[in-house]
Amino acid sequence: MPKASDIKKNAAIEHNGKVLIVRDIARSVPQGRAGGSLYRMRLYDVVTGGKVDETFKADDMLNFADLSRRPSMFSYIDGDEYVFMDNEDYTPYNLNKESIADEVLFINEETQGISVIIVDDSPVAIDLPPSVELVITETDPSIKGASASARTKPATLSTGLTVQVPEHISTGDKIKVNTEERKFMGRADSK
Repeated sequence: MPKASDIKKNAAIEHNGKVLIVRDIARSVPQGRAGGSLYRMRLYDVVTGGKVDETFKADDMLNFADLSRRPSMFSYIDGDEYVFMDNEDYTPYNLNKESIADEVLFINEETQGISVIIVDDSPVAIDLPPSVELVITETDPSIKGASASARTKPATLSTGLTVQVPEHISTGDKIKVNTEERKFMGRADSK
């Protein structure tokens, strides 16, 4: 059993009878308290999709949940379900659009590095790669001579996600987006 201080992001733990995925961890050391650090975790209930905030002491013992991650590709949309295909054995995994609403903004048929998270033989969530490449479908015209560090403007991507991009970027450009911070990272490498 790991201590709270050993838990990393995207780990799955069992707590209060629920399976929770760790989305964010903030460590704090209260003044004048013997016993050390506190770990505030933003957790995500894999069954309901609800967010849960919990605080643990560094030496609180936690249980890892029984889950597996399967490398997969987005395949197609079937009504309210997004269907992912296992990269190795081609098993289809159906996930309800509501449970992965935040993640689908980063996904198209070309997205590499997606994992489907399986708990008790059921797909419950997806893990995104650290960055994805998407095409800008709409943004203000680029400004000639604008430097890379100049002001930004909003750009709508092919998935519906909107991010701030530098003024020299234009509609049709393929860009790299950080999936955790929802931020522009640069132009995608053209292959």
